[in-house]
Amino acid sequence: MKRPTIHDVAAAAGVSRGTVSRLLNGDKYVSPKARVAIERAISETGYVVNRAARSLVTQRTGSVVMVMSEPHEKLFEDPTYSTLIRVAIRMLAERDLSLVMMLAGDEGDRERVVRYVRGGHADGVLLVSTHAGDPLLDALRTGPPAVSCGAVIGREKVIPYAAADERLGARQMTEYFVGQGRRRIAMITGPMDTPGGIQRLEGFTEVLGRKATKRLVAHGDWTQASGERAMTELLARTPDLDAVFVASDLMAAGALAALRAAGRRVPQDVAVGGFDDSSVATSTHPPLTTIRQPLAEMAEATLRLLLSLIDGAEHVEPVILPTELVIRESA
Repeated sequence: MKRPTIHDVAAAAGVSRGTVSRLLNGDKYVSPKARVAIERAISETGYVVNRAARSLVTQRTGSVVMVMSEPHEKLFEDPTYSTLIRVAIRMLAERDLSLVMMLAGDEGDRERVVRYVRGGHADGVLLVSTHAGDPLLDALRTGPPAVSCGAVIGREKVIPYAAADERLGARQMTEYFVGQGRRRIAMITGPMDTPGGIQRLEGFTEVLGRKATKRLVAHGDWTQASGERAMTELLARTPDLDAVFVASDLMAAGALAALRAAGRRVPQDVAVGGFDDSSVATSTHPPLTTIRQPLAEMAEATLRLLLSLIDGAEHVEPVILPTELVIRESA
């Protein structure tokens, strides 16, 4: 059976081939009557747009590439990424755009991403978990528009982004611990070349001032294993700590495991607070008191910035969203 063509659609709709072509290429100046007739004809004939042919006319690929600068295993371990991916797929589908997922956790991965983007295969780039100084950033400067979910350290004025108010969330958790009468409050940070790592530590120290000594701070890499290691390190250095603010729920799950292994009761001996309010927060024992960052709203805001740039906007402003303290049994 012959595949239906644009000529078949035009004949079925009773309009010219040019009118059908204009509609398929996004021309706004097609009459409502013709639009309805063409859409009905497409449905009746089973016509499918030839994206390769259309891209020659529109200079668009019909796809956006999401670049995650983390090792492969983190994509499946951290539930925050699944939220971003789900929102991106939904919003792009509404514009008939496809999402291409690429990981850039090492040099080989980065080279593949650069070849793909520079080869003209994407209309836009969505950066996720990008670290300061990542060589990928310079390589992508001359490509299609790029935005980031979360600020890129050192590129805040160059790469548009949407993010939660990291410092606010850290202050909210630390002030909660202080209000509870906790006296030796420690922190497990994220990587210090990411905004979540730097700004959450800044919010913590803004509240505690000189009490936020180096002995009370350990560093993780967003994984559960790193949270467990950091908590063990903190207990060895400061065995009388009575609260710990962990910069992600996944690392907080690791911290809880270390506290159980050390025989510490939560929250009686040590209060534990996380950050994200991901699905992890309600699956730990006990459930986590945490900072809710609006993950879905952040993802939507990031996609709106990118779609505006793809549509021709010359400049977009960063979007900063507020956080919220969510109290559960761990603190």
